[in-house]
Amino acid sequence: MHIDVMTIQDMTVRVIMIVLLAGVVGYDRELRHKPAGTKTHILVGLGSTIFTIMSIYFYIEFAGKAQVDPTRIAAQIVTGIGFLGAGTIIQFGGSVIGLTTAASLWSIAGIGVAVGAGNYYLAVLSTGVIMVVFMVINRLGDFFENKVINRIKKKKEKKK
Repeated sequence: MHIDVMTIQDMTVRVIMIVLLAGVVGYDRELRHKPAGTKTHILVGLGSTIFTIMSIYFYIEFAGKAQVDPTRIAAQIVTGIGFLGAGTIIQFGGSVIGLTTAASLWSIAGIGVAVGAGNYYLAVLSTGVIMVVFMVINRLGDFFENKVINRIKKKKEKKK
């Protein structure tokens, strides 16, 4: 069985791509003053990409010489990022904060695995969907929040 080796150019493209994709999502979180911003998202994505590239490398390097399962590292990424994400979730005064940040870190890890595996379409599509979800939900939240605030102001003005 012959398997082509991943070139330096392939690895370079993958590293640059995850830095850009994770950076976009992280920057959005940072603009909203959330617990994990640009650097954290880039590092999570980059780590996932590196682990995936190395998983592919091990598979190529040891194919036929040893039993190698390239999916084992990806499975551990899911678990590890789940643990990291749990650290961003905080219970504060009867409410829970950080769930979206944890979910975005987990999603970025998935995007990192996709990039590391060379599935650029899935990675770009997923990043785009995350950004659309953030934009749409944030706009809807702002819209409804403004409606509630305006109603409260009107009620206070009527009482005067």
